[in-house]
Amino acid sequence: MTVETLVSSLSQGMLWSLMAIGVYLTFRILDIADMTAEGSFPFGAAITVRALAGGTNPLIATLYGFLGGALAGLVSGLLHTKLKIPDLLTGILTMTGLYSVNLFVMKGAANMPISVKTVFNMVTFANSDLDVIVVGGLLLAVVIALLVLFFHTEMGLSARAVGDNQAMSAANGINADNMKIIVYMVSNGLIAMSGSLMAQMNGYADVSMGVGTLVIALSAIIIAELLLRHLTFGQRLLTIILGAFIYRLIIAWVLSMGVDPSYLRLFYSLMLVLFLALPLIKKETVGVRQRRANRKHIAEDK
Repeated sequence: MTVETLVSSLSQGMLWSLMAIGVYLTFRILDIADMTAEGSFPFGAAITVRALAGGTNPLIATLYGFLGGALAGLVSGLLHTKLKIPDLLTGILTMTGLYSVNLFVMKGAANMPISVKTVFNMVTFANSDLDVIVVGGLLLAVVIALLVLFFHTEMGLSARAVGDNQAMSAANGINADNMKIIVYMVSNGLIAMSGSLMAQMNGYADVSMGVGTLVIALSAIIIAELLLRHLTFGQRLLTIILGAFIYRLIIAWVLSMGVDPSYLRLFYSLMLVLFLALPLIKKETVGVRQRRANRKHIAEDK
């Protein structure tokens, strides 16, 4: 694998990891695979591209993308907590509605190019991938630091308590609905920011760019959890970056084998199934070995 492939995978992994961290918040803290992600990802991209076209500063435009995603998370949170709609259906409803909203933001166009400077033009290296790595790394450092600080505050600990045991947290006076809404908002804000940065890296926003993002994010999370276990919250967020990087390397390797890119989404799904099944496969393998060892000892005793 060439150096260029490694650098490219690292740059894309940086941006995907921001989305994976957002998905991690709902997936592990609330135990919800939030489908809103596939709508908030392109929503952040659409808002940012539209803002850039209007002459907005790239950093401010990226912040707008985050706020747009937080708003989408607020909608999902309210649907789930106040209207008692199941979490899976909530995500599907919001994701479906955001498709039309994204078209509206981009003035009815399914694809909107960027013809101005982006946040990655704020640094100038000889390689554009290095620009993405530096800017993405700085943003990730800030995001992770803020998340660690927030989830160690009283409000953040309350949100984690709701995910661990909602009944017990309610008995201790914690408003579970409000905590869920906050996590929804932060999660989708980060996912939308990832979409915003991805659009600025690619040079365009597309209404269909969010398809499959949840599977990608979950793959990065599962890879990180398979590699390193029993970590603190902050350490886990850092390992998600490694998971996203490894995931991009796998994709780059698959493409180098001549696989048609149009089949990648099938590969995404199959790869996630494999990652999810690995712990069970490992457990069964260990069990088979143990049973064989036990039978051997019994035979020897006889």
